[in-house]
Amino acid sequence: MELFKDTNFDFLGRKWPFIIGSLVLIAAGVISLIAKGGPSYGIDFRGGALMYVRFASDPPISKIRAAIGEKIPGDVSVQRVVGENEVMIGTEIADEKQLNQAREIMARTLEATFGDPDSGKLNINNASADVLSNRLRDPLLKANVALSDEELGDLAARITHYRDTPPRSGLITGIGNLSAVEGVTPAVLSVLTQETYAAPFAIRSVEIVGPKIGAELRQQALLAVLYALGGMLIYIGFRFEWIYGFAAILAIFHDVLITVGFFSLLDYEISLTVVAALLTLVGYSVNDTIVIFDRVRENLKLMRRESLHNIVNVSVNQTLSRTVLTSGLTLIAALSLLLFGGPVLHGFSFALVIGFVVGSYSTLFIAGPIMVWWHEFMERRKRRPPAGGTPVREHTKSGAQRKELKTVK
Repeated sequence: MELFKDTNFDFLGRKWPFIIGSLVLIAAGVISLIAKGGPSYGIDFRGGALMYVRFASDPPISKIRAAIGEKIPGDVSVQRVVGENEVMIGTEIADEKQLNQAREIMARTLEATFGDPDSGKLNINNASADVLSNRLRDPLLKANVALSDEELGDLAARITHYRDTPPRSGLITGIGNLSAVEGVTPAVLSVLTQETYAAPFAIRSVEIVGPKIGAELRQQALLAVLYALGGMLIYIGFRFEWIYGFAAILAIFHDVLITVGFFSLLDYEISLTVVAALLTLVGYSVNDTIVIFDRVRENLKLMRRESLHNIVNVSVNQTLSRTVLTSGLTLIAALSLLLFGGPVLHGFSFALVIGFVVGSYSTLFIAGPIMVWWHEFMERRKRRPPAGGTPVREHTKSGAQRKELKTVK
Protein backbone atom coordinates (compact mmCIF):
# COMPACT_ATOMS: atom_id res chain seq x y z
CA MET A 1 0.00 0.00 0.00
CA GLU A 2 1.38 3.40 -1.01
CA LEU A 3 -0.05 6.72 0.13
CA PHE A 4 2.38 8.72 -1.98
CA LYS A 5 3.72 7.88 -5.42
CA ASP A 6 6.57 9.52 -7.29
CA THR A 7 7.09 12.23 -4.67
CA ASN A 8 10.04 14.58 -5.05
CA PHE A 9 10.23 16.58 -1.84
CA ASP A 10 13.53 18.25 -1.05
CA PHE A 11 13.78 17.09 2.57
CA LEU A 12 17.44 18.01 2.99
CA GLY A 13 16.76 21.46 1.54
CA ARG A 14 14.20 22.09 4.30
CA LYS A 15 16.30 20.78 7.16
CA TRP A 16 17.20 24.06 8.85
CA PRO A 17 13.78 24.95 10.36
CA PHE A 18 13.67 21.50 11.98
CA ILE A 19 17.28 21.68 13.15
CA ILE A 20 16.70 25.11 14.69
CA GLY A 21 13.47 23.90 16.30
CA SER A 22 15.30 20.91 17.76
CA LEU A 23 18.07 23.11 19.13
CA VAL A 24 15.48 25.35 20.80
CA LEU A 25 13.68 22.38 22.37
CA ILE A 26 16.94 20.80 23.53
CA ALA A 27 18.14 24.10 25.03
CA ALA A 28 14.83 24.64 26.85
CA GLY A 29 14.90 21.10 28.22
CA VAL A 30 18.53 21.31 29.35
CA ILE A 31 17.95 24.68 31.04
CA SER A 32 14.90 23.24 32.82
CA LEU A 33 16.86 20.18 33.95
CA ILE A 34 19.72 22.33 35.27
CA ALA A 35 17.35 24.73 37.05
CA LYS A 36 15.49 21.87 38.73
CA GLY A 37 18.60 19.90 39.61
CA GLY A 38 17.85 17.07 37.22
CA PRO A 39 14.72 15.18 36.21
CA SER A 40 11.88 14.58 38.62
CA TYR A 41 12.09 10.90 39.49
CA GLY A 42 9.09 8.84 40.44
CA ILE A 43 8.73 6.71 43.50
CA ASP A 44 10.42 3.85 41.64
CA PHE A 45 13.73 5.73 41.57
CA ARG A 46 13.83 8.07 44.53
CA GLY A 47 12.31 5.78 47.16
CA GLY A 48 9.38 6.56 49.43
CA ALA A 49 5.67 5.88 49.70
CA LEU A 50 3.06 6.68 47.07
CA MET A 51 -0.64 6.35 47.83
CA TYR A 52 -3.52 6.59 45.37
CA VAL A 53 -6.69 7.85 47.04
CA ARG A 54 -10.08 8.23 45.41
CA PHE A 55 -12.71 10.64 46.74
CA ALA A 56 -16.46 10.66 46.31
CA SER A 57 -16.34 14.32 45.22
CA ASP A 58 -13.76 16.92 44.22
CA PRO A 59 -10.67 16.15 46.36
CA PRO A 60 -9.50 19.04 48.60
CA ILE A 61 -5.83 19.18 47.57
CA SER A 62 -4.69 21.83 50.05
CA LYS A 63 -6.45 20.13 52.98
CA ILE A 64 -4.88 16.77 52.12
CA ARG A 65 -1.40 18.30 51.82
CA ALA A 66 -1.75 20.16 55.12
CA ALA A 67 -3.03 17.11 57.01
CA ILE A 68 -0.33 14.73 55.73
CA GLY A 69 2.41 17.36 56.06
CA GLU A 70 1.69 17.77 59.78
CA LYS A 71 2.24 14.07 60.45
CA ILE A 72 5.12 13.16 58.09
CA PRO A 73 8.36 15.16 57.82
CA GLY A 74 9.86 16.12 54.48
CA ASP A 75 8.26 16.98 51.18
CA VAL A 76 4.70 15.79 50.60
CA SER A 77 3.39 15.93 47.05
CA VAL A 78 -0.32 15.79 46.27
CA GLN A 79 -1.22 15.60 42.59
CA ARG A 80 -4.65 15.19 41.13
CA VAL A 81 -5.22 12.50 38.55
CA VAL A 82 -6.55 14.15 35.41
CA GLY A 83 -10.23 13.43 34.78
CA GLU A 84 -10.76 11.59 38.08
CA ASN A 85 -11.66 12.45 41.67
CA GLU A 86 -8.38 10.83 42.61
CA VAL A 87 -5.08 12.09 43.99
CA MET A 88 -1.54 10.72 44.27
CA ILE A 89 0.05 11.40 47.64
CA GLY A 90 3.82 10.97 47.65
CA THR A 91 6.29 11.19 50.53
CA GLU A 92 10.04 10.91 50.27
CA ILE A 93 11.57 9.17 53.29
CA ALA A 94 15.26 8.36 53.57
CA ASP A 95 14.93 5.77 56.33
CA GLU A 96 13.64 2.44 55.03
CA LYS A 97 12.37 1.51 58.50
CA GLN A 98 9.96 4.45 58.42
CA LEU A 99 8.32 3.54 55.10
CA ASN A 100 5.75 1.13 56.56
CA GLN A 101 5.12 3.57 59.39
CA ALA A 102 4.51 6.31 56.83
CA ARG A 103 1.92 4.16 55.11
CA GLU A 104 0.03 3.64 58.38
CA ILE A 105 0.33 7.32 59.29
CA MET A 106 -1.05 8.40 55.93
CA ALA A 107 -4.02 6.02 56.24
CA ARG A 108 -4.79 7.10 59.82
CA THR A 109 -4.45 10.77 58.91
CA LEU A 110 -6.89 10.47 56.02
CA GLU A 111 -9.29 8.56 58.26
CA ALA A 112 -9.08 11.20 60.97
CA THR A 113 -9.46 14.09 58.51
CA PHE A 114 -12.18 12.81 56.20
CA GLY A 115 -13.68 9.83 58.03
CA ASP A 116 -15.46 9.28 61.32
CA PRO A 117 -13.06 7.37 63.57
CA ASP A 118 -14.78 8.45 66.78
CA SER A 119 -17.90 6.46 65.89
CA GLY A 120 -16.04 3.21 66.46
CA LYS A 121 -17.37 1.82 63.18
CA LEU A 122 -15.33 0.18 60.45
CA ASN A 123 -14.74 2.15 57.26
CA ILE A 124 -16.01 -0.32 54.68
CA ASN A 125 -14.32 1.51 51.80
CA ASN A 126 -10.87 0.67 53.19
CA ALA A 127 -11.57 -2.75 54.72
CA SER A 128 -10.42 -6.07 53.31
CA ALA A 129 -12.69 -9.10 53.13
CA ASP A 130 -10.95 -10.74 56.12
CA VAL A 131 -11.22 -7.65 58.28
CA LEU A 132 -14.88 -7.23 57.34
CA SER A 133 -15.78 -10.85 58.11
CA ASN A 134 -14.05 -10.70 61.50
CA ARG A 135 -15.90 -7.49 62.34
CA LEU A 136 -19.32 -8.94 61.42
CA ARG A 137 -18.98 -12.41 62.98
CA ASP A 138 -20.16 -11.67 66.55
CA PRO A 139 -22.76 -8.99 65.64
CA LEU A 140 -24.37 -11.40 63.16
CA LEU A 141 -24.57 -14.11 65.83
CA LYS A 142 -26.24 -11.66 68.21
CA ALA A 143 -28.70 -10.75 65.46
CA ASN A 144 -29.57 -14.46 65.03
CA VAL A 145 -28.04 -14.60 61.53
CA ALA A 146 -26.48 -18.05 61.42
CA LEU A 147 -23.55 -18.17 58.99
CA SER A 148 -20.65 -20.56 58.99
CA ASP A 149 -17.11 -19.20 58.70
CA GLU A 150 -17.04 -20.21 55.05
CA GLU A 151 -20.38 -18.56 54.32
CA LEU A 152 -19.34 -15.41 56.18
CA GLY A 153 -16.08 -15.28 54.23
CA ASP A 154 -17.95 -15.64 50.93
CA LEU A 155 -20.37 -12.87 51.94
CA ALA A 156 -17.53 -10.50 52.83
CA ALA A 157 -15.78 -11.34 49.54
CA ARG A 158 -18.95 -10.52 47.55
CA ILE A 159 -19.34 -7.22 49.39
CA THR A 160 -15.75 -6.12 48.70
CA HIS A 161 -16.02 -7.34 45.10
CA TYR A 162 -19.15 -5.24 44.62
CA ARG A 163 -17.36 -2.26 46.14
CA ASP A 164 -14.27 -2.62 43.94
CA THR A 165 -15.98 -3.13 40.55
CA PRO A 166 -16.94 -0.20 38.28
CA PRO A 167 -18.65 2.17 38.44
CA ARG A 168 -17.89 2.20 42.18
CA SER A 169 -14.22 1.26 41.72
CA GLY A 170 -13.47 0.93 45.42
CA LEU A 171 -15.84 3.58 46.75
CA ILE A 172 -19.48 3.20 47.80
CA THR A 173 -21.37 6.26 48.95
CA GLY A 174 -23.70 4.57 51.43
CA ILE A 175 -24.17 1.28 53.25
CA GLY A 176 -27.66 0.99 51.81
CA ASN A 177 -26.12 0.40 48.38
CA LEU A 178 -24.99 -3.03 49.58
CA SER A 179 -28.56 -4.33 49.47
CA ALA A 180 -27.84 -5.18 45.81
CA VAL A 181 -25.23 -7.75 46.91
CA GLU A 182 -26.31 -11.38 46.95
CA GLY A 183 -26.76 -12.59 50.53
CA VAL A 184 -27.19 -9.15 52.08
CA THR A 185 -30.61 -9.66 53.66
CA PRO A 186 -32.36 -6.94 55.66
CA ALA A 187 -30.95 -8.48 58.84
CA VAL A 188 -27.40 -8.49 57.44
CA LEU A 189 -27.85 -4.92 56.16
CA SER A 190 -28.96 -3.83 59.60
CA VAL A 191 -25.78 -5.27 61.13
CA LEU A 192 -23.68 -3.62 58.43
CA THR A 193 -25.30 -0.26 59.20
CA GLN A 194 -24.52 -0.67 62.90
CA GLU A 195 -20.94 -1.83 62.48
CA THR A 196 -19.66 -0.05 59.37
CA TYR A 197 -19.85 3.28 57.57
CA ALA A 198 -18.80 4.53 54.13
CA ALA A 199 -16.13 7.23 54.31
CA PRO A 200 -15.97 9.67 51.37
CA PHE A 201 -12.60 8.32 50.27
CA ALA A 202 -10.93 5.02 49.47
CA ILE A 203 -7.24 4.08 49.35
CA ARG A 204 -6.86 2.46 45.95
CA SER A 205 -3.23 1.32 46.18
CA VAL A 206 0.06 2.00 47.96
CA GLU A 207 3.57 1.69 46.52
CA ILE A 208 6.59 1.51 48.82
CA VAL A 209 10.18 1.54 47.52
CA GLY A 210 13.30 1.82 49.66
CA PRO A 211 15.78 4.58 48.74
CA LYS A 212 18.61 2.08 48.17
CA ILE A 213 16.50 0.05 45.77
CA GLY A 214 15.41 3.25 44.04
CA ALA A 215 19.02 4.33 43.51
CA GLU A 216 19.89 0.91 42.08
CA LEU A 217 16.91 1.01 39.74
CA ARG A 218 17.90 4.49 38.57
CA GLN A 219 21.43 3.32 37.76
CA GLN A 220 20.20 0.19 36.01
CA ALA A 221 17.73 2.20 33.93
CA LEU A 222 20.48 4.55 32.76
CA LEU A 223 22.75 1.64 31.90
CA ALA A 224 19.93 -0.08 30.00
CA VAL A 225 19.50 2.97 27.75
CA LEU A 226 23.27 3.36 27.23
CA TYR A 227 23.74 -0.34 26.44
CA ALA A 228 20.89 -0.18 23.92
CA LEU A 229 22.48 2.82 22.19
CA GLY A 230 25.93 1.19 22.20
CA GLY A 231 24.64 -2.10 20.79
CA MET A 232 22.79 -0.31 18.01
CA LEU A 233 25.86 1.77 17.15
CA ILE A 234 27.94 -1.40 16.78
CA TYR A 235 25.27 -3.15 14.70
CA ILE A 236 24.68 -0.26 12.31
CA GLY A 237 28.41 0.43 11.99
CA PHE A 238 28.99 -3.23 11.09
CA ARG A 239 26.00 -3.42 8.75
CA PHE A 240 26.67 -0.14 6.92
CA GLU A 241 29.49 2.27 7.80
CA TRP A 242 30.36 3.78 11.15
CA ILE A 243 29.11 7.22 10.04
CA TYR A 244 25.67 5.68 9.45
CA GLY A 245 25.67 4.33 12.98
CA PHE A 246 26.89 7.64 14.40
CA ALA A 247 24.17 9.57 12.55
CA ALA A 248 21.46 7.13 13.72
CA ILE A 249 22.62 7.17 17.36
CA LEU A 250 22.86 10.98 17.35
CA ALA A 251 19.29 11.16 16.04
CA ILE A 252 18.12 8.74 18.75
CA PHE A 253 19.95 10.72 21.42
CA HIS A 254 18.21 13.81 20.03
CA ASP A 255 14.81 12.08 20.41
CA VAL A 256 15.46 10.92 23.98
CA LEU A 257 16.85 14.28 25.10
CA ILE A 258 13.86 16.21 23.76
CA THR A 259 11.43 13.73 25.35
CA VAL A 260 13.14 13.99 28.76
CA GLY A 261 13.18 17.78 28.32
CA PHE A 262 9.40 17.79 27.87
CA PHE A 263 9.05 15.78 31.09
CA SER A 264 11.13 18.37 32.93
CA LEU A 265 9.29 21.35 31.43
CA LEU A 266 5.88 19.88 32.35
CA ASP A 267 7.00 18.59 35.79
CA TYR A 268 6.21 14.97 34.89
CA GLU A 269 7.92 12.24 36.87
CA ILE A 270 10.21 9.67 35.25
CA SER A 271 9.30 6.19 36.43
CA LEU A 272 10.10 2.65 35.31
CA THR A 273 7.26 2.75 32.78
CA VAL A 274 8.72 5.94 31.28
CA VAL A 275 12.12 4.23 30.93
CA ALA A 276 10.34 1.37 29.17
CA ALA A 277 8.80 3.93 26.81
CA LEU A 278 12.23 5.47 26.12
CA LEU A 279 13.67 2.05 25.27
CA THR A 280 10.68 1.44 22.99
CA LEU A 281 11.35 4.79 21.36
CA VAL A 282 15.02 3.91 20.85
CA GLY A 283 14.13 0.69 19.03
CA TYR A 284 11.38 2.29 16.96
CA SER A 285 13.47 5.27 15.87
CA VAL A 286 16.52 3.23 14.84
CA ASN A 287 14.32 0.84 12.85
CA ASP A 288 12.89 3.71 10.83
CA THR A 289 16.39 5.12 10.25
CA ILE A 290 17.81 1.78 9.13
CA VAL A 291 15.08 1.41 6.48
CA ILE A 292 16.09 4.73 4.91
CA PHE A 293 19.82 4.04 5.21
CA ASP A 294 19.35 0.66 3.55
CA ARG A 295 17.63 2.36 0.62
CA VAL A 296 20.47 4.89 0.46
CA ARG A 297 22.97 2.04 0.21
CA GLU A 298 21.02 0.47 -2.65
CA ASN A 299 20.71 3.75 -4.53
CA LEU A 300 24.43 4.46 -4.18
CA LYS A 301 25.01 1.51 -6.53
CA LEU A 302 22.23 2.48 -8.94
CA MET A 303 22.79 6.25 -9.06
CA ARG A 304 26.56 6.54 -9.26
CA ARG A 305 26.55 9.88 -11.09
CA GLU A 306 24.18 11.57 -8.62
CA SER A 307 25.34 13.54 -5.60
CA LEU A 308 24.80 12.09 -2.14
CA HIS A 309 22.40 14.95 -1.39
CA ASN A 310 20.12 13.84 -4.23
CA ILE A 311 20.49 10.15 -3.40
CA VAL A 312 19.36 10.72 0.21
CA ASN A 313 16.39 12.79 -0.97
CA VAL A 314 15.36 10.11 -3.44
CA SER A 315 15.71 7.41 -0.78
CA VAL A 316 13.56 9.31 1.72
CA ASN A 317 10.90 9.92 -0.93
CA GLN A 318 10.89 6.22 -1.86
CA THR A 319 10.29 5.19 1.75
CA LEU A 320 7.92 8.07 2.59
CA SER A 321 4.72 5.98 2.39
CA ARG A 322 6.19 3.36 4.70
CA THR A 323 7.32 6.03 7.18
CA VAL A 324 3.93 7.77 7.24
CA LEU A 325 1.98 4.51 7.61
CA THR A 326 4.09 3.07 10.42
CA SER A 327 4.51 6.37 12.26
CA GLY A 328 0.86 7.30 11.86
CA LEU A 329 -0.50 3.99 13.12
CA THR A 330 1.84 3.83 16.11
CA LEU A 331 1.04 7.45 16.95
CA ILE A 332 -2.70 6.69 16.93
CA ALA A 333 -2.11 3.77 19.31
CA ALA A 334 0.02 5.94 21.62
CA LEU A 335 -2.59 8.72 21.59
CA SER A 336 -5.28 6.20 22.51
CA LEU A 337 -3.21 5.10 25.51
CA LEU A 338 -2.64 8.73 26.48
CA LEU A 339 -6.33 9.63 26.31
CA PHE A 340 -7.90 6.45 27.66
CA GLY A 341 -5.11 4.54 29.43
CA GLY A 342 -5.61 6.17 32.82
CA PRO A 343 -3.04 7.57 35.26
CA VAL A 344 -0.92 4.42 35.44
CA LEU A 345 -0.06 4.57 31.72
CA HIS A 346 -0.03 8.35 31.39
CA GLY A 347 3.75 8.81 31.65
CA PHE A 348 4.41 5.82 29.39
CA SER A 349 2.00 6.97 26.68
CA PHE A 350 3.08 10.63 26.89
CA ALA A 351 6.70 9.63 26.31
CA LEU A 352 5.67 7.53 23.31
CA VAL A 353 3.62 10.34 21.74
CA ILE A 354 6.41 12.90 22.07
CA GLY A 355 9.03 10.37 21.01
CA PHE A 356 7.16 9.18 17.92
CA VAL A 357 6.58 12.73 16.69
CA VAL A 358 10.16 13.83 17.30
CA GLY A 359 11.58 10.53 16.04
CA SER A 360 9.71 10.77 12.75
CA TYR A 361 11.19 14.10 11.75
CA SER A 362 14.64 13.37 13.20
CA THR A 363 14.97 10.44 10.80
CA LEU A 364 14.20 12.73 7.86
CA PHE A 365 15.87 15.97 8.89
CA ILE A 366 18.59 15.04 11.41
CA ALA A 367 20.16 11.65 10.58
CA GLY A 368 20.33 12.21 6.80
CA PRO A 369 21.92 15.69 6.94
CA ILE A 370 24.55 14.44 9.43
CA MET A 371 25.58 11.68 7.04
CA VAL A 372 25.68 14.03 4.03
CA TRP A 373 27.67 16.64 5.96
CA TRP A 374 30.27 14.07 6.97
CA HIS A 375 30.74 12.76 3.44
CA GLU A 376 31.09 16.32 2.10
CA PHE A 377 33.59 17.12 4.85
CA MET A 378 35.68 14.07 3.98
CA GLU A 379 35.58 14.96 0.28
CA ARG A 380 36.89 18.44 1.06
CA ARG A 381 39.70 16.95 3.12
CA LYS A 382 40.70 14.67 0.24
CA ARG A 383 40.88 17.61 -2.14
CA ARG A 384 42.89 19.76 0.25
CA PRO A 385 46.60 19.81 -0.81
CA PRO A 386 49.33 19.01 1.71
CA ALA A 387 51.39 21.86 3.10
CA GLY A 388 53.82 23.17 0.47
CA GLY A 389 52.02 21.51 -2.43
CA THR A 390 50.17 23.12 -5.33
CA PRO A 391 47.07 21.46 -6.68
CA VAL A 392 46.76 21.27 -10.43
CA ARG A 393 44.05 19.86 -12.62
CA GLU A 394 44.69 17.10 -15.10
CA HIS A 395 42.32 15.62 -17.62
CA THR A 396 41.97 11.89 -17.60
CA LYS A 397 43.18 9.92 -20.64
CA SER A 398 39.61 9.48 -21.79
CA GLY A 399 39.00 13.22 -21.76
CA ALA A 400 35.89 12.82 -19.55
CA GLN A 401 34.50 15.66 -17.54
CA ARG A 402 35.63 14.10 -14.26
CA LYS A 403 38.86 15.65 -13.02
CA GLU A 404 41.39 14.54 -10.49
CA LEU A 405 43.52 16.57 -8.17
CA LYS A 406 47.23 15.93 -8.18
CA THR A 407 49.73 17.44 -5.78
CA VAL A 408 52.93 18.84 -7.27
CA LYS A 409 55.68 19.23 -4.76
